[in-house]
Amino acid sequence: MRRSKQSALARSITLLVSVGAPCLAHAADLLPPLPPEPLPVEIGGGWYLRGDVGVGAVSVDQVKTVIPGGSPLPPAYQIDQKAASDQFFAGGGVGYQFNNFLRGDITGEYRGGSHISFSDSFNAFAADGSQIFDAQGNPYKSINLYKGNISSVVVMANGYIDLGTWHGVTPFVGGGVGYAFHKMAGFNDVGAGGATGGYGIANDKHSGSFAWSAQAGLAYAVTPNVSLELAYRYMNLGTVKSGNVACFNDPGCVYASYQAKDITSHDVKIGMRWLLGGVAVAALPPLYEPAPLVRKY
Repeated sequence: MRRSKQSALARSITLLVSVGAPCLAHAADLLPPLPPEPLPVEIGGGWYLRGDVGVGAVSVDQVKTVIPGGSPLPPAYQIDQKAASDQFFAGGGVGYQFNNFLRGDITGEYRGGSHISFSDSFNAFAADGSQIFDAQGNPYKSINLYKGNISSVVVMANGYIDLGTWHGVTPFVGGGVGYAFHKMAGFNDVGAGGATGGYGIANDKHSGSFAWSAQAGLAYAVTPNVSLELAYRYMNLGTVKSGNVACFNDPGCVYASYQAKDITSHDVKIGMRWLLGGVAVAALPPLYEPAPLVRKY
């Protein structure tokens, strides 16, 4: 009797195992595999916008006098003094960050507020053609004092090398080439010495010139997408030309024009770069999709 009960219990356990095992296996099959790790997706690439403001200390290397028709300059003619005042500038542009070390941009900026002044002198002659001398026997001089206002629109293609980042600060060097569209306005000429009483003005003159620059600075990452820059830049703006001067009270005046050559500026500028894109995480797939119900009979 006891052996019969043990045999019946063994048969019951065997039956439960044979029925439950496929169910357990099927339940295991219903669990989906773990999803893969989400991958970062770049949004917008390396494009960025930039803006800059600053001031520049301007100087003029040479002033050239041009007389229409190729007439010679007066005897002992020379440029005695030349100077230019500081400029302000503001501009913006668009660029691309190629990698962690190399970037480039196209910029346009307006430069204004600079005044140029210079003077010339030459030997004075009387109406009969004889040279005039002062009491000490030195040649008496005719003198002209010139003033004008310079403004420019400069378009540049720039390249930069970032030199590594420490605590969010990135030193960089760069340079650019481009074209400067100049305007000389309010140009006038006041006579002194042997030219006392002479006065002339020139119409506003637009001209253009090749421009180039070299710079170095520091960039600070305020956020992953926004950086502030402080930089020094050497800018060569080329040549600015005046219109022909129309003289008053002197019917014998020659309508000369003037060229301020190799205008350079030592700029200090503050800028901001805004990276248009960023890195986002791809959306996760659903963790579990229920399998279709299958009815078994």
